[in-house]
This record gives sequence, C-alpha cells and structure tokens, in this order.
Amino acid sequence: MNGSGQNLPDGLLLTYYGDDYTGSSAVMEVMTFAGLPTVMFLDVPTPAQLAAFRGYRAVGVAGISRSQSPAWMEEHLPPIFRELGKLGAPIAHYKVCSTFDSAPHVGSIGKAVELAEPILGGTWHPLVVGAPALSRFQAFGNLFAAIAGEGYRLDRHPVMARHPVTPMDEADVLRHLARQTSKASGLVDFVAMKQGRADERLAFVRGNGAEIVALDVLDEETLAEAGRLVWEHRGDRLLAVGSQGIEYALVAHWRQRGLIPPDVPAFRAPAVERIVAVSGSCSPITAGQIAYAETHGFTALPLDATRAVDAAEWQREIGRATEQALRLLGEGRDPLVYTARGPDDPAVSDLNQAIAASGVPSSTVNDRIGNGLGRLLDATLRESRLTRAVIAGGDTSGHASLALGIFALTALAPIAPGSPLCRAHSDDPAHEGLEITLKGGQVGAPDFFCAVKRGGAPSHNGGTRI
Repeated sequence: MNGSGQNLPDGLLLTYYGDDYTGSSAVMEVMTFAGLPTVMFLDVPTPAQLAAFRGYRAVGVAGISRSQSPAWMEEHLPPIFRELGKLGAPIAHYKVCSTFDSAPHVGSIGKAVELAEPILGGTWHPLVVGAPALSRFQAFGNLFAAIAGEGYRLDRHPVMARHPVTPMDEADVLRHLARQTSKASGLVDFVAMKQGRADERLAFVRGNGAEIVALDVLDEETLAEAGRLVWEHRGDRLLAVGSQGIEYALVAHWRQRGLIPPDVPAFRAPAVERIVAVSGSCSPITAGQIAYAETHGFTALPLDATRAVDAAEWQREIGRATEQALRLLGEGRDPLVYTARGPDDPAVSDLNQAIAASGVPSSTVNDRIGNGLGRLLDATLRESRLTRAVIAGGDTSGHASLALGIFALTALAPIAPGSPLCRAHSDDPAHEGLEITLKGGQVGAPDFFCAVKRGGAPSHNGGTRI
C-alpha cells in the first residue's frame, strides 16, 4: 500500500461540486492530506486543464449555489453535474456546509438533489453532515456544533441560529430538508451503528421508500461505519450529499480496512515575510481574527462598502485602498482590508440602508464587493510580487478568486479544518503558483491570519463552519 491508494479502484474515486468556494476546499483538504491527490477547479475544467491533473484521485468544482435561488440552480447546476458525470467516478458528492446552511428560497439542498439525481444517479443518497474533526456531531438526526469549545444544538447555536440569510430554527436535518424537497428520507442512527445493525437499518429505511438517508456521526467509530455504508452500498454509482464528513468517513473506512495507510508524511509550508489579506466576511469569528491580527503585526484597513451601490464610486474606493495596502507593504507591514468587523459593525447596517436607498439589487452589490476585493488583491499582488494571500468570506472568495484569474487549487498545508493553504493554478504567470487560503466566515482559531503567514497550523483550536 502507499499514499496513492493503489488498493482502491483505479482512476477517480470521487467527484464533487461545492456549494460555496471556501467549503469546496474542505473536500480537497481531507482527500489530499490522506494521501489521495485532489484538485479543485473554480469552474468546469477544459480538457487541457483536466489533463494537467491526470492521475489525481478526486476532482471538484467550486460553486456558489449556497447563496442562489432554486431558479438559478435550475439554470446553472445541471450542465456542471453532466460534466462531472462524464468523469465516471463511483461517488459524486454535492458538498454543503457542515452547519447545513440552506432554505427553500436560497441554497436549497433539496433542490440540488432533485437536479443532480437524474444525472449522477444512485438508488439512494447518503447524507453525512457530522464530522468530529470539525466539532460537528449528529445524534438521532439532530445536528450539533461546537464553538469556542462549547457544543450547541444547531437551532440554539449563537451564530447559526441568527444567521442573516439562512437562520437555523430546526436542528433535525431531515425535517429541515423536508422543507426543500418532497423526496422521502430516513435515518440510520448511531445506536444501530454501535450495535452492528447499520446494514439492517439501511435496508429497512430504503425498503420503506427512503431516497435520502441521513447517517448519524458522533465519534470515530460511527464515522468509519458511515464511510463503510457509503462505500459498500455505492452500487455502480452514487450521489452523496453532505459536508466534508463524506470524505472524512470514507477515509476513516479506507484506513480501517487497510486500503490506504494510516499516516502520510506531514504537509508543511515555510513562513513568509509579508502577506496581504482581504475580507468580505461579517462573521464574529472573522472579526475576532482581525482583532488578533492587528495586535500581531497586521494593519487593518476598512473599506467603505456603501460605495459599492455605485460602480464608479466603488472603483475609486478600491483604488484608494489598493494604494494604502501597497504603502503599508512598503513600510514592512501586512495589510488586512475588510468590509466589516462582525454582524454588529455599523458598516453592515449602513450597507443595507445604502442598498435600500439606491434600488440596486443586493446581489449586484454583493457581487461588486467580492469582485472589487479580488481586483484590489490582484493589483496589490502584481505590484508587490508577494507570494501568499488570504481571502476571507464564502461569497467573497468565489468572486475574488475569479478576479485573480485562478482556474484551480491544490492543497499545500493545513491551517484550519476546511481552509488549507493552497497552490493556485493560473494561465496568468503573475498568479501561477500563488499560495492562497480561502477562509469561510466561521472557520479557524483567533490566530488564523498569523497562521497563514507562518505556513503552519494555528496554535489554538477554533470552531469551523464549512
């Protein structure tokens, strides 16, 4: 056996579509750091782009469906699913957030399953959201998440219960999903797993018509058992749904069976003298990380996001901030450009009021903000020739990465679960080989930005939302 997984089937093991950019990198992280090389494309790859990664064990496409309507999904997702289906992997994964961010009108997981099933197939669809490595636990179908070392049922979680777009008022994942699809569902609970009755339970719920089957995950034992159920009952092909808990579970099972080594050489990256970071996140976790970075050598630069309601004004604001960032780098400091410090920052309400007064759709303004942060980063990197950067915020990461002209990422080193340091692949020589981390709002420990700069895992444990 070796890290290539040679005792597993030849070729691709898995393809996936991630419903936001930062969360998509989490799948790549789990597989790569288990010794199974994985590439994440930022759009459907061309044949030439795919050929550059021949021999890789998983291929993914990062997307933005978490923030989109069902109508948008109907238009944009089927073509992507068809391209993934052509790759012929035994498992196709629709990757969602580990806090199950979704609603009937935005980011509908149920709608995505309905669109993917006729294309990617499978007679059942395992749903795995829990992942102990992320402090995500599912018991009797109810999802729990820890933050700052304290666990909460999801509908009582201090962040997710008050999420501005998809507040979670239901911790039972199947009840939550039932609002989004009429597909029948069932549960294989952790008791059945612990008592060796998981296969019996799976057969029972499928026999009763369940198409989507949630698998409880509470610990390493149930994680590996979930992976076994997925792998052994995959049939000719299987559409799986869930967080990177899907990959954690598969890796745990493969290791337990001796199909891949229990350990692989550590992935590391050296420290760098300077980095630049941009943030469009309104998360309180990111706000704390910005504050920590300020006391450890970074200089925080606020952007006036209200100017994004007018394209010309926003262009001037981006130009101003770019000049400031370059000046700080020239003074030997690390610039961190941000739009808000948490949900209670007056900048958030100011932006909402500006959008309402302007009559410009909020989606247009949000896209403009993400693209602007990407253009700021692009100009700063070109002028300074820095080799490492951070983009914080799920939607921001997508727009900003595309503005950089990056077409794919591969994982280099762990920083926080779900947000590895990555190598960028680009046709633009200025950004080919750039080292970059895409950070979700709730991801990482307080020293996250500092950890990226030093190229290694943070020194504190922190919550994640990926």
